[in-house]
Amino acid sequence: MPNRSAPIKNEPLIPDCCNIGVVFRVLSGVNLVVLLGVWARGQGWRQGLADFIEVAMLVEMISLLSLLTLCGLRRVAYRQPMSVLLQRLLCAAVPGLIAAALLGVLGGMEWFVSSFPRLDSLFVVLLCLLFGAFFQQYFELRTRAYSPALGEARLQALQARIRPHFLFNSLNAVLSLIRSDPRRAETVLEDLADLFRVLMRDTRNMTTLSEELRLCEQYLAIEKIRLGDRLQVSWRIDKLSPEDLGQIQIPSLLLQPLLENAVHYGVEPALSAATIRIELKRNLDKIEIGIVNPYHADVSLPGGNHLALENIRQRLTLLYDIEAQISYGASDGSFEVHLHFPTKR
Repeated sequence: MPNRSAPIKNEPLIPDCCNIGVVFRVLSGVNLVVLLGVWARGQGWRQGLADFIEVAMLVEMISLLSLLTLCGLRRVAYRQPMSVLLQRLLCAAVPGLIAAALLGVLGGMEWFVSSFPRLDSLFVVLLCLLFGAFFQQYFELRTRAYSPALGEARLQALQARIRPHFLFNSLNAVLSLIRSDPRRAETVLEDLADLFRVLMRDTRNMTTLSEELRLCEQYLAIEKIRLGDRLQVSWRIDKLSPEDLGQIQIPSLLLQPLLENAVHYGVEPALSAATIRIELKRNLDKIEIGIVNPYHADVSLPGGNHLALENIRQRLTLLYDIEAQISYGASDGSFEVHLHFPTKR
């Protein structure tokens, strides 16, 4: 059995220091420790706050330069794989080296010497080394903590999202087409094979937006055979060129489970034609996706919808941190799901 707590394959251990969530956590943690250290001197909160503001200049310079450097090193690690040990050493060494370089440059300036007359440069460098090692371990363990959620998402895709009735009904639909429309039956079988091949792929992999949309179209085509005119689909793609769709990377199996929920909860209970609306648009460096389906408050269906949505939320959190969001809810007879995530990780 594979180790569910293993890091994502080919994912560098250097934290994604370009990510807003990582930057926020690092700056918050460093500044909090420095503030507590200053207040621990027992000079009162006013004097402690004044000293912290003065020290913050040096703290922010070291922190931001370290984050910027590690951001570049992470991109290098994607192109040129590095050993685990080397990546961990770099995360510790970079803040220390930057601190040493800054102190060497600023140490010759009179205003800096007068502001920090008793500054121990060696202590600052060692402290930066410890901070770098600590945050690398924190983000590595955080990634490992979310890895089981990805494993569970994959198992759910195989066991729950591919509901037995979907497979049986799809095969029955193919059997009904074999004599009357053999070409269409062959197409449906090809779509079904493609769908299952992707669903059995590791959900930690990335795919292009165009490939994910093609998979969704294949899934909806299969369901169209079964549901007929009851299933209506409306696509709207705004500010996304074919080149964008072929270049933008998104998590594999991000949209198909949402469409499966929309069909299961929005179309199957409907007595007449029901429309699923899918809207995609680009807003600067963010992709916004909305999926809207009819909401039947008076129909009792087995649970599982929110479980799938929460699994997707966990995957987005692991891959994008706070730069990605998913929101959902029912209003005015419709159930809406909205996704926001960066065009680039």
